Parts: sequence; C-alpha cells; structure tokens
Amino acid sequence: MGGYGLAVFCLSLKVMVGLFLILAIRMVDGANPKDVAAMNNFYAALKSPPLPGWSVDGDPCNGKWQGVQCEGTNIVSIIINGANLGGELGNNLGSFSSIKKIDLSNNHIGGAIPSNLPVTLDNLFLSDNEFTGNIPDSLSSLSQLSAMSLNNNHLTGEIPDSFEGLVHLKNLDLSNNNLSGRLPPSLGNLSLVTLHLQNNQISGTLDVLQDLPLQDLNIENNLFSGPIPQKLLTIPVFKKDGNPFNSSIVPSPPPTPSPAPPSDKRPGKQVDGPSPTEQPNSKKSKISAATRRIVWISIVAVISFIMLVLAILLCLAKCFKKRQDTHRIPSRLEIAPPVASRMSPSDNGSMVQPGHDLKKATPPVVTSKEEHQPNRPEVTAENVSAIPKDSHEINISRFDIDAIPPPPPPLAPTEERVIENSISHVQETVAKPPMRRLPPTSVNSYTIASLQQYTNSFSQDNLIGTGTLGTVYKAELPRGKLLAVKKLDKRVCNQQKDYEFIDLVNNVDRIRHANVVELMGYCAEHGERLLVYEYCNNGTLQDALHNNDEFKKNLSWNMRITMALGAARALEYLHESCEPPVVHRNFKSANILLDDELAVHVSDCGLAPLISSGAVSQLSGQLLTTYGYGAPEFESGIYTLKSDVYSFGVVMLELLTGRMSYDRTRSRGEQFLVRWAIPQLHDIDALTGMVDPSLNVKYPIKSLSHFADIISRCVQQEPEFRPPMSEVVQDIIQMIRRESSNRSDDG
Repeated sequence: MGGYGLAVFCLSLKVMVGLFLILAIRMVDGANPKDVAAMNNFYAALKSPPLPGWSVDGDPCNGKWQGVQCEGTNIVSIIINGANLGGELGNNLGSFSSIKKIDLSNNHIGGAIPSNLPVTLDNLFLSDNEFTGNIPDSLSSLSQLSAMSLNNNHLTGEIPDSFEGLVHLKNLDLSNNNLSGRLPPSLGNLSLVTLHLQNNQISGTLDVLQDLPLQDLNIENNLFSGPIPQKLLTIPVFKKDGNPFNSSIVPSPPPTPSPAPPSDKRPGKQVDGPSPTEQPNSKKSKISAATRRIVWISIVAVISFIMLVLAILLCLAKCFKKRQDTHRIPSRLEIAPPVASRMSPSDNGSMVQPGHDLKKATPPVVTSKEEHQPNRPEVTAENVSAIPKDSHEINISRFDIDAIPPPPPPLAPTEERVIENSISHVQETVAKPPMRRLPPTSVNSYTIASLQQYTNSFSQDNLIGTGTLGTVYKAELPRGKLLAVKKLDKRVCNQQKDYEFIDLVNNVDRIRHANVVELMGYCAEHGERLLVYEYCNNGTLQDALHNNDEFKKNLSWNMRITMALGAARALEYLHESCEPPVVHRNFKSANILLDDELAVHVSDCGLAPLISSGAVSQLSGQLLTTYGYGAPEFESGIYTLKSDVYSFGVVMLELLTGRMSYDRTRSRGEQFLVRWAIPQLHDIDALTGMVDPSLNVKYPIKSLSHFADIISRCVQQEPEFRPPMSEVVQDIIQMIRRESSNRSDDG
C-alpha cells in the first residue's frame, strides 16, 4: 500500500505541475487578464461589431484582432478609423493596464466620454463621432497625454479646469462642438503648440492663452470678446474671424493731480493748520484737477454721442437699401438675384454660403515617404506650405485669373453684433439663429449660373460619365481652360446638412498629391451641390482598358507598371501621410484618370462620407460587390484601409489581363476577375495565358511574375495578410529597378 500511495502521489504531482505549466504558458503567450477583461467590456459596449479577429473571450494579443497592438502581454493601442462603429465606450476603459493610444475617429460612437480614462494614455483621438455630454473633469489624471482630439462631436458645457498636470499636452482639438463658458485658467499652464476651438460658443477673453508657445491657433466662430493680446498676433497660423472682439482703442485715463507735499508732522510738534501761503495753492490745484476731469468727461460724452448717432444712421441706411433691394424687380436676363438681396433675418441662413479668405487655408501637416518624382508641374511659391514634406511636386495651378470670377464672398449668419464705446462698453447682442454656423472655407465658390454657362446647361454633349455619387460634365471656361464638374445626386445632397458639406469640401481641398485629382471649387445653391475638379484629357483607365481597343494597344507593359505605381502612390499618401488617414472606399479603374502624358490621377478621394451615408451606402455596396472591386469583409459592413488595398489588387489584375473586374458576357467561372485569376497567379504557364493579348507577348517573364506576386498579396481573403500601400509602392519600384537593370545587362 505504501508503494501504491507513493505512485498516486507522484502522479498527482505531475498533473499539478502540468497544469501549472499550461497556465504559465497561457499567461506568457496570452494577453494580460486585466486587459482581456477590459477589452471584452469595451467590445460589448460597442455592441460587438463584426471586426476581423475580434471575439468574446478571445486573445486580443494573438495578432489577429484588427487595430489592436500589444507589447508582450499588454495592450498598448487600439486604432480603428472609419469602421462604422456604434454603441458607447463603456465604463471600463480605466481597467487597461498599459494602453497608450486610443484612436476611434470617424465612427458613430455615442454616449458620454467616460470619466475613468486610462491614466497611461498619451494619445486620445475620438473625433468625428456622436459623443454627447461634458468633457470629463478626470482629464487631470492623464499626466502622460500629449495629443487629444474631441472635435466634430456634440459635446456641451464648459471646458473643465483640469489641465494643471498635463505638462506633456502639445496638440488639442475641441472644434465643432457646442462648448460654452470661458477658457479655464489651467490652460495657461500648458505647452500647447496647436489649439483648435473653432465653431463653438466659448466666450470671455484670450488672456489665458497669451503666454503659450502656440504655432497654430483657430478660435473662429465663437463668442470671444475684449481686445486680442498682442502676443497672439505673432502666432504663425492664427484664425480668429467670427468673434465680437473689441477692436476700438480705449483712451488713456485722465492724468491724476500730483500729490501735495507731505505735511511736516513729527511727534511732539503741534500743527494748527496750513500756512496762509499753502492754502491758496492747495485750493487752486484741487480746482484745476476738477476742471480737467469735467473736460475729459465732456469730451468722452461728445465722442460717444457722435459714435451713437453715426451707428444709428448707418443702420438706417442699410435697412433702407435692403428694403430697396428686396423690392427690386429682376430683369428678364437675370438668372437669379444676388445672394445678399435675398437675405433677410427670417431666412435662418437657408441661403447662406460660407465666406472665403484670400489666402489658402493651411492644410494639415503630413509627411510622405515617397521619393522625389521628376517631370512634375512646378509648385508655386504661395503654395509651398501646402505640400507634404518629401512628397511629389503638386500641380497647384487654379483656374485662369481672367475667367469669369466667382461671386463675392457670401454673407454668414450674424450671431452677435456688438456696439461698444470707449467708456461704457455698451453691448447690444442680436439673438443667435437656431442653426449651426457654416464653417469658413477658402475653396473657390461657383454659382449655378456660371457652371450652367460653362457646361452648356449640363448638356448631354458635355457629359463625361455617371458614377456612384452623380454625373460628371466637362466645363469650358471663357479662355478655354477645361474643368470637370461632378453634379452630386439628389439622394447624396439629402444625406448631408450644409455645414457637413462645407466640412467635406474643406477636407477634400486639403488632399494635395501629384497622383490625386485636384479640387478646384464647389457650388452649393438652390439645393444643388457640385464639386469642380481639374480636367484630365485622356479619360479613365476603365475606358482605356475596356472601351478603346486602339488606345489599349498603345499601353505597353512598362506604361501599365507606371500606372500601377502612380495609383499605389496615391493610396499610400491617403493611408499613411494624411492625418487622420483617408479611406478611399470607391477605388476602381473608373476613378483613375489619365492626363495628356498618361500620368495617373485618382478621383473621388475624400468622398467616403458621402458613400457611407444612408441609401448611398447600400447602393455603393451593391456596386462594389457586383463589379468585383469589393473586399470580402465589405459584405459585413466593414471597410478599412486594407479594403482599399484589395480594390487596388483588382485594378492591377485589370492592367495585367485587360479584363473587366466583372464581365457578365463571359462564362460563369470567368465572370468575376479575382475568382478566375487567383488560382493561376502562381502557375507561370497559366499566368502567361491570362495576360492581355494586346501586349503581344511583349513583357519580361520575371517582371510578369513579380507583378502577379504583388496582386496575390493584395487580394488576400483576410485583411491582416494584405500589405500596407507603402510596401506595395516599394515592391513596384524594386520591380521597375530590376527590369531596368536587366535591360542594361542585355544591352
């Protein structure tokens, strides 16, 4: 029995050691249990979205969870942009042990921002969501925070006075909310370089900001008053329009009379009163001081009265003129009366358009990893600041100066009118209209009348094409310059409010790259919305490959590789240089335009918000799936940067085979290009058999094989296995270099 008991004991010990080792391995290989619990709660609060790799009780650090990065067993970042996330953030974010970055921009997450944020955060980006309520006071605990973006939400209340300990905070964006109250004093203790507060209702003075090392300050369209501190006027980028600042010069106060000589009062010495010679001088000085005060008060009163009379006369003149304009009968040849004459206080801004600055708005600072590309249009000096560092040279040229000019800057709805004088500072505030102010823009504005003239009333002869978002027409300016006008479909117009459309225009205008179609202007009148772009003479890549056999024969193998490289560089710029990253969402050969030199210009960049709205989203999903460009995950309602990579792979297949992404005229097994091509990409005999016959076998086999390898990686079923666009760009460049080297050796 003793031997049997010893054997049982040894067996039990082995089992316990085995269980311990398994547990230890799981603890080493798996995520921190605390982070796993926090992640599960976060996943549930988001209403369990169908994100690739995410699952209840799964391991977030197994490398399969989209947007989740770990260091060892700890989650350090969650980055999910534009994934149509809903739900809320929940109340367990503070349970993450080591997370440093949370970026959930451009989603539909609502509810309040939780108060128990992780104290280890150094980046918090929650912009372009649907958060409500106040900014939590618990910000004071985020001592490592260096950048925070809460813009484009529905936050209300005052900015909390909780910045005392945020010594590392450099960039703060609270714009486009409904924040009110004054700036908190603790803001003055920061080292902010960028501060955006535009389009809120913040009031008070700017004194708290005057000692900050700011390089970019935007406070437009608020209720700030008082004089602007002189130090703020030296900031390189300072936008302040739309505030009732006091720009009047306050007169210096009247001089105070010099004090009378001190009386000689010493202890023990009796003073009966002033001497006869001192008394008259004292009275004289008092009379003189009183006289000066009366004179100053009289002067100020007269000036104030004159200013008040002038203000009343000016208002009466404006009202009289406005009444005349309102009753003016337009001539037969006038298409529409001027915007200003149609405005009235009862319009509530229905006909209001955003104003325009003379200077171009400074785009966000982006960096590019691309090499300098020769033979690009020169960049004008006035637009140097709009070019990403080390990026391609960009054609910044706008429409001809001699063309019919766009209308003058339209009026913005007046929120406040302040009448101040130098002494009493009397304020008269006009009631604020119950609508959101249109954001400012520096993009050229066209009228419907001018675009009708340029497109011959949008005639069929000028129709270029019809796409997901609307129809495109060719427009010719008086001196012969050509433009492309995209007339958005009515269902698109109905999905966005006016201020949302102007925001979209501003965002598109910031996208500047040699391989991206340049936005030249916009129009928002009479319920119509149009976008004006540069014109590319050689049409689309889709037409070149599928609708013009003669043109197609002239597309050599090297030209097709160069086109693929141009398109890849455009996506690389959108994905990895723009901040936040831009998802194209509608990448296809019909949106790749060719200029006179057959250089690639990708269109519809920055228009994903239009595609993702309402009925357009459903239609877009059907189109992308039907015509073969949609990644597999799109059927689940998910579209990310890696989905763009898949669509790019489909375009490369079109360049390789000359076939359409979906061709219903072919046999059932060959209708979808990707399904037909994938099994043949790694078989050299099959690969050569699927090459576009228009190439007449004029291509290097090695180059063809490398091209197919890149395609194969781009169209992987699982998004995480698709390469980033920067890697694709480098692969194509290496392929071109190898081919060039081989030609040199053969020579």
